[in-house]
Amino acid sequence: MSCCNSDQTAWNGKDFHRRTVLKGAAALAGTLAASRARAAGKRIRLAFCSQLLCIIPYEVARAHGYYGKEGLDVELVYARGGGAAMQALVGGAVDYGATALDVALTAYSKGAPIRRFISTGKLPLFALAVAPKEAKTITSIKALEGHTVGISGLGNADHALCLFLLHQAGADASRVQFATMGPNLLEALRLGQVDAGMVQEPALTLIMKAGGRVLVNAMQTADAHKYLGGNYEFMGVAVRAAEMPSRMDEMKALARALSGALQAVQTLSPDDLVKSLPPEMTTGADTGAMRDILAKYRASLYPTTVKLDLAAANRVAQSLEIAGLLPHDAKTSGLYDTAIAG
Repeated sequence: MSCCNSDQTAWNGKDFHRRTVLKGAAALAGTLAASRARAAGKRIRLAFCSQLLCIIPYEVARAHGYYGKEGLDVELVYARGGGAAMQALVGGAVDYGATALDVALTAYSKGAPIRRFISTGKLPLFALAVAPKEAKTITSIKALEGHTVGISGLGNADHALCLFLLHQAGADASRVQFATMGPNLLEALRLGQVDAGMVQEPALTLIMKAGGRVLVNAMQTADAHKYLGGNYEFMGVAVRAAEMPSRMDEMKALARALSGALQAVQTLSPDDLVKSLPPEMTTGADTGAMRDILAKYRASLYPTTVKLDLAAANRVAQSLEIAGLLPHDAKTSGLYDTAIAG
């Protein structure tokens, strides 16, 4: 369950081959190991999904030496979705897992012995957009009643967020039909096979160019505050709880490295941000569009500190409860450890 379970907006280039498969983790079949920090130091493996906007702080930390400055040699492991990254963490195939908070919350509620200790994202990577042919008809969230909305999959983060938006708008979700589109959502929406859809970038930009309408762009601060009530905790790093005492210094070093990278994300030129990516991510991709998207969203998506925002985390839990993906009586406060980045 993650924004990254769908490949609809992965910027993975034509030749983005999977170079390393984590042995012993069947759920990670098809994962790839990407760039490794060049500095000598404590070797750790960190798994995450391969969606462009999720990975930026982690790759900036690698490319600009923030891991090395903290004495860490970090291998970034690209997994096919946040769920796969979380399974790798829980199964012991990697040392850390960076996922959207919805993945960590659901895993924790089901008994996964993990702790989330730093944050690298403060808004969800989704927008609710209307197909070009319905742009003049569907002008509000409530107007989605009686229409079909495309999502990557039932139970995924985009589905949960859409249900939350419908609830907040006073719309009857039972009157909205959800179509599971997986990686085909963009074309289905552009061609009008669904009336609206939860999209990421660059799908949103392409839909707008085709004449579509944006109902909610949760990647922008104004819409997030209007429709979600504020920031909405997204990407962050978790560790196996039992290993925290022995990894404390390492975790603090990782927090400092990513904190430095997050600040660099706001000051580097968009060209330099794209250059921070491994070649496999840019080969065959529209790097001009990458630059434009990063320039547009970096201030709204990425915090300048790795400190956990518990109010933003509670909004995510609320959306999952409304979507029926998290029990109403779920006790999730134990997921968070604020000591590392406090």
